[in-house]
Amino acid sequence: MIAIELKIGEFEPEHKGKMEFYLNVLNDTVKLPHENPAIGIIICKSKNRTVVEYSLQTATLPIGVATYTTSTDLPDSYQALLPSAEEIEEKLKGLLWDT
Repeated sequence: MIAIELKIGEFEPEHKGKMEFYLNVLNDTVKLPHENPAIGIIICKSKNRTVVEYSLQTATLPIGVATYTTSTDLPDSYQALLPSAEEIEEKLKGLLWDT
């Protein structure tokens, strides 16, 4: 099992404590006896390596911290997988009430 938490800001030390809580709950209530302990991944917009290292120094549960970037450009390979604006509009017509 993997618990993933996506943060919109910078990594903060308290994120580790919250993830440990989630992992303890998963391990105690969801994990089956033959399964490995849950792993936690915290994905943040940015991180200070020193803050992450000191925060995780005493961690007894497997937790990793990663960053992400955003882009306003959608790669062509993904664009082909998405519906067109017209297709979305047509599907929404059936869901919206006329006012």
